[in-house]
Amino acid sequence: MKLRQVSDLSDFSRGHWLRELLCRGEKPSHVQSSPDGQHVLLLQKSRPPALPRVVAFQRHSIAGADLERSWQPPQSAPVGLLFLQSPVVPDSWVLAVVWEHGRTEVWHFVVAVGWQLLQTLELCQGARARVVSVCSQGASLVWCEERPPLGAHSDVSKCAFRFCVCARALELGEQGVRLGTARIVLHNSPEYQVLASPQHVFLVPAAAGLATTSKFLLIWHPEKAEFTITAPSAGFIHSKVLRSSSESDFKKLLLGSVGLLSGFAALDIHTSTVSNSGGLLLVSTKGSVSVVEPDGTQRHIFDLEGSPLAHGSPVQLKTFGSILACVLAGVLYLVDQNSGRLVEKEVLSMKEVHFLECQGEEDSIQLLSQSGIYSFSFSKPEDNSRPEPCLVEMVFEEACRYYQRRSLSSSKLTVEKLKKGGTFQAPVVLAAILQHSLHQKQKPARSLQDSYAKLLSTVSLELQSYMSLELLKTCVVCAPESEVERYCKELVEQEVSRILQSDMDKDNLAYLNSVFASFPKAAWKATRSCLQLQQNGDGLLVARATPEVWKKVLCQPQLEEVGQNGMVPLFELICASFLRFKPKWLPSFVELTQQYVSSSWSYGSKEGPEGRVPLYKRALGVLARKNKHGEADEEMELELLLCSKRPKAVLQALHLLIHLKRWQRVVEVAEKFSKLSPLLNKEIFITLLAEFAQHRELDPYLDRLWPLCPAELTASDILTTVLQHLPHSQEEPVPFSSEGNQLTVGLLKPLLQRVVQRPSVQDEMYSDALQSSTFPPPTPPREH
Repeated sequence: MKLRQVSDLSDFSRGHWLRELLCRGEKPSHVQSSPDGQHVLLLQKSRPPALPRVVAFQRHSIAGADLERSWQPPQSAPVGLLFLQSPVVPDSWVLAVVWEHGRTEVWHFVVAVGWQLLQTLELCQGARARVVSVCSQGASLVWCEERPPLGAHSDVSKCAFRFCVCARALELGEQGVRLGTARIVLHNSPEYQVLASPQHVFLVPAAAGLATTSKFLLIWHPEKAEFTITAPSAGFIHSKVLRSSSESDFKKLLLGSVGLLSGFAALDIHTSTVSNSGGLLLVSTKGSVSVVEPDGTQRHIFDLEGSPLAHGSPVQLKTFGSILACVLAGVLYLVDQNSGRLVEKEVLSMKEVHFLECQGEEDSIQLLSQSGIYSFSFSKPEDNSRPEPCLVEMVFEEACRYYQRRSLSSSKLTVEKLKKGGTFQAPVVLAAILQHSLHQKQKPARSLQDSYAKLLSTVSLELQSYMSLELLKTCVVCAPESEVERYCKELVEQEVSRILQSDMDKDNLAYLNSVFASFPKAAWKATRSCLQLQQNGDGLLVARATPEVWKKVLCQPQLEEVGQNGMVPLFELICASFLRFKPKWLPSFVELTQQYVSSSWSYGSKEGPEGRVPLYKRALGVLARKNKHGEADEEMELELLLCSKRPKAVLQALHLLIHLKRWQRVVEVAEKFSKLSPLLNKEIFITLLAEFAQHRELDPYLDRLWPLCPAELTASDILTTVLQHLPHSQEEPVPFSSEGNQLTVGLLKPLLQRVVQRPSVQDEMYSDALQSSTFPPPTPPREH
């Protein structure tokens, strides 16, 4: 990148004086250019005996009256130079010079006439008010003013909240300029610096503010009369609509967030300015550049090189389209705001530089220095010098990390070494394929080497997925609000599908957790699609997912990986989606998952997911975390216990049904699951026999219960069980009780007859001997 000088300042009126002021060694406190780039204003704070002044310089030596305003300290000084669009004349503007005591001078430049003072207005309503910061938002002026307390010995804590933020329309018409009614936006507040974007006003705490109020930012939305509280360390905190002037009190605004805000660290802000996209750019003392969006969210962009920034070291920031330009210590950084990638870094030969406006040129930057105005362009180069796409750079950076971890050499591997080829050919080959594939839609690319063609055919599907994903992300950013939801659904589906085909590490699992939390419905549909869940003709749930997808679903991280941030495994995420959107499918899903586990791992294997916590218990854990519980949840618990077909789970479900006194369902479960194993059959029957001994609720179902009696139970075993579970009565037993809830021999008679008449196990063992034709057997012949 080369700088091109476009002016040596000789084309400015009084250009020699402009150069003299810039070379004087006293840094101008503020340099600003007009919207059309034809005027440069310097706000100069000089040391005595020279007077501080505001001076305007016209480009192309435009003749006319000059603008120069000076003042003698401790007189009031200007706090803002604002260019305002004139609604009367298209592409016309006026200059508002706002002074500390509230006096506002409105100036207008006329060709061949020069600068003319249109009007002088009083911005503040109180004579003792002092403006500390001012900005223009649309057709209004927004400022923060200090209102000193009346008493000479006021409370220090109350004095800290002696500021208020006000707004006032500045109406430009053919009859002149006039101010609208003053409106208090926020009163009883600490000192703030106000910075305006086209739709919002950012309130940044002053450097000398209280520690308690220097932990957060405020964002005012004039159209909604809404304030947003945000902290760079925590993001969006709270928003509140201030419907009346009584609600515009600073302390009332923070009333519901004081406890949360007290735990935050103080803001670390070295420089702040507003980008052309409407965000607030912040530079910390550590050199970290971030942007706070109007909705309160914060995004890190870039880290400047070097040691921590000193309080007086200037940092110049300006955005040109999607490029962020930053000048620090004679070094110019060009950074892509969207990706945070360093586009260009240039060491400047000039000591002091200031950004100027370039009307209608978003791909060009102009810098004002002591020797003149310099310009450079960062538009897209021609095809033969086209830079590599970001994805190609990522390939080499990832390859560096990969090979460095496996290298035995102490020398550091760099991207430049990889690009030269040699030992590591994989990233070079992949980069060539990506360049060919990503550029072939724009211009016909050179054909690939024959050796690369096979690899290209292998990764072609992945490349198509990547291209469609990038296109979809672009659609989300550019789509109207009504279409965003539809695009988000597609994006979530692609992201869930991508992660299920990748390694399920801690980062991917955390990402999935955030996707399921932010887009629950879209994530549910994506899960159904990836697992290919549907009902067959019999109404049963079937899944046609591949074994690799099932392994990702069943992946259970270590306990230390599931930290305090609430991250849960994928199986639990899917179960929660079932509970929310299709509860009746959850037991069938758990059963399908168990079928896959049983076919992939041996029973009780420590390698499989069942070796840790059974799947039905994991699903029950999700059910237990629901905020509200009802009858449907009890039924779901029963189904999850029964679908596992584990003996302990079946018995637990049986006891739950008995507790709920659902006797019809008790008998149905007993009949169904007694067939699974003789041991479970015996446990179920003894449980029901004990219930039968205690009450008469099962009497209507005895003809269905007695056939379940295991073969090894004898009449003695049955009577022992019954006697052990008979209810204890306080009264003396009588032979013939009038109460109908006592157990009688008549109720037990069918069961005892069945057991007595049934051949015993020992009889079956000796049946062959008992049926022999001769008994006892003949004596064997003796040997003589």
